[in-house]
Amino acid sequence: MSGAARRSSRWRLDRRTFLRGAGGLAVALPFLDAMSGSASAVEFPKRFVVFFTGLGTVKEAWLPTGTETAFELGEILAPLSPYRDKLLVIEGVDMESAYNGPGDPHQQGIGQALTGTELQEGTLFPYACDPAALVGWGGGISVDQLLAASLGQRTKLSSLELGVQVQYANVSSRISYLGPGQPVPPEDDPRAVFDRLFNDLSADPADLERRRALRRRVLGSVMEDYGSLSRQLGGEDRQKLEHHLEAVSEIEKRLDAPGLLGGACAVPELGERLDVYANDNFPAIGRLQMDLLAMALACDLTRIASIQWSATQAGKVFTWLGQSDTHHALSHSSPGHQAKQQQLVDIGRWQAEQLAYLLGKLDAVPEGAGTLLDNTIVLWCTDISAGQSHSRRDMPYVIAGRAGGALRTGRFLSYAGDPHNNLLVALCNAMGVDVSTFGNPAYCTGPLPGLLA
Repeated sequence: MSGAARRSSRWRLDRRTFLRGAGGLAVALPFLDAMSGSASAVEFPKRFVVFFTGLGTVKEAWLPTGTETAFELGEILAPLSPYRDKLLVIEGVDMESAYNGPGDPHQQGIGQALTGTELQEGTLFPYACDPAALVGWGGGISVDQLLAASLGQRTKLSSLELGVQVQYANVSSRISYLGPGQPVPPEDDPRAVFDRLFNDLSADPADLERRRALRRRVLGSVMEDYGSLSRQLGGEDRQKLEHHLEAVSEIEKRLDAPGLLGGACAVPELGERLDVYANDNFPAIGRLQMDLLAMALACDLTRIASIQWSATQAGKVFTWLGQSDTHHALSHSSPGHQAKQQQLVDIGRWQAEQLAYLLGKLDAVPEGAGTLLDNTIVLWCTDISAGQSHSRRDMPYVIAGRAGGALRTGRFLSYAGDPHNNLLVALCNAMGVDVSTFGNPAYCTGPLPGLLA
């Protein structure tokens, strides 16, 4: 242990103190009472994930029933019931910015979902409803990229963008922007994602054994210093230190387990190669991408990620649900056509099942007294509220996770037309990024009230 320690009621141990052994090897200490006044306890990092699905929802089947804290999830959101206490279900928020600037409703909705800024004027992409009218890319930075710039510098990747058959490179297929006219393309191929994340973590056996030997040296060589420090501590601090070393030893055992990189971080299996763009492979590709996303967070390879399910006007047919019409065509069907409306409900419920799968992966990773999900924000968003009207008002939002306690979850919140820019501000604040406006300030009045703990 560096420095001389004295027995004293006023003795303080510096937070940066390490148990030290031969060769300068060191093990960090947990936060002890003897460190009070020098620093706060180390916290788990916060993560932010965007889960984007296009073409809105069927509000009547999506809407929960009940009160703010005593509510039941509707038919579409029912698969999320196991995580009800970790959810915020939000209605009545308007994407007001998406009623301004160029573009058709889908282009405006997807391009402003995370930016809150009008699309650029341009000559790049025709409107779906008017091929003679043209529009450019998104007009501002997206919330995920702002967070990546602020929080993503300590990980291998500042952010990770995943696609599920997004396929096309146009304004109707991009949610993430580094800035005006700077779209961030999602990666559709799970194998390319795998290579980007894990290839350089696959050490040869000799190198792996050298790492294991080094870790064993660290643990073995600090025990003499542990005995010296232990005699200086009170009973509770001594117990904390013992538990800490037990935890370090347990991690060492897990690190030596076959196939594990450490803790909950394991290289996932991809299985047989799939045709990335075959319509009927949509569920399997999505499952692989979610597995990779969850493991990237567990391995702390990134703390900011997004998964985008197709493009807004793609001709996806949900054949695995027994359907034959494209999702886009169904979204335009009459509200009075019961069979087609039920197909839309079935699509929404299936999407909720996918989100539930992802939440389950995150909630299975323990972190302190909670889980990885407890330290994460997952935002489920879309481009329009309803396909028939193309409305961008009363948008359906679901937030999962507590951001390390920053969000007060287990609630169903109704608003009266607050701009969605305010939601983006509140999410930044929950992630520890202190902003008072986001996107075009003309559509922002501050953080959306009622979200933060």
